[in-house]
Amino acid sequence: MRRRELAGALVLVLAAGGCSVAQRANGTAPNPLPPSVIVPTAIAPQQAEGLDGTAGAPGPQVCTAITRTLTAQLRLPVIAKPNSWNDGGLPAMDLCTLLLEDRAVTIGVSALPSQPDSLSRLMNGAGGVESLPELGPEALIGESRLVFHAGDRAVRITPAGGIDRGTADGIDRVKAIAIALAAQDAVPRSLRPARQSDETCQLATSAAERFIRLQVQLRRDYRVKGALTCIWGTYDATVSIVEAFDQPTIPEAQRVPPPRFAPIGQPGYYLPEEGELVFRQGRRVVRVTALTNPPRAVTLATLTDLVDPMLPLFLR
Repeated sequence: MRRRELAGALVLVLAAGGCSVAQRANGTAPNPLPPSVIVPTAIAPQQAEGLDGTAGAPGPQVCTAITRTLTAQLRLPVIAKPNSWNDGGLPAMDLCTLLLEDRAVTIGVSALPSQPDSLSRLMNGAGGVESLPELGPEALIGESRLVFHAGDRAVRITPAGGIDRGTADGIDRVKAIAIALAAQDAVPRSLRPARQSDETCQLATSAAERFIRLQVQLRRDYRVKGALTCIWGTYDATVSIVEAFDQPTIPEAQRVPPPRFAPIGQPGYYLPEEGELVFRQGRRVVRVTALTNPPRAVTLATLTDLVDPMLPLFLR
């Protein structure tokens, strides 16, 4: 009986040892699972405070071109804020603001000619979407915005309080379509040149082109109350570096869970899901973003390489 028990135990030991040897037959540990790669899902970077048309860049814009027409048509005061700005998104949009009885409506016109997926990208996150034949076969409308083509450009109309939502700062569908029709007519006469450059931004142009992998087709460089905006773009990629003065908070820092700290600025944050690095230095807040279509991962090293040539300016 004792012999049978010992034999059984020996079989179990040998079987267990055989399994162990099979699992480590080459003498190495199993390869760990590769870390997940985060690719940016943002369509455009978060805007610096104050970029609403009160501050921005002078020059031709759709909003100032259509105020008289809309005032007569809608029979209410329609005014335009005097300046425009660019969101550095994909597609990169030149933006301006209308005020309809103090209700803000932002009009965006693609800075480069529209691509086959431009309208669908501009409607990402809009919720329920339906076609809008009044503005063309590809036009779309949702609760927060409507998009359509004007000539070879993509156009987005975004009322602050949405469309047909009954909010104090929203507008109804009829007014939204009237604004869109006026803009559709004015866009071809109000286009800005593709290249608008500032010599300070030239410091980072080589780094931007290394990321984009092409010579840039779009430049949008300008200063807003002394703060610098630099944008480099093609149809498939956009890089932006935006400086803001006296911005009291960094909104990204309030997210839950909080973003990753970055080894730059006081403080600095890295948001891989948005392709963004944001940091504070003294009275400056600087945002660096890099977006591609289709999306590809944007590392912290990539973003710091982009801003590195300009750090002496921002850290001064």
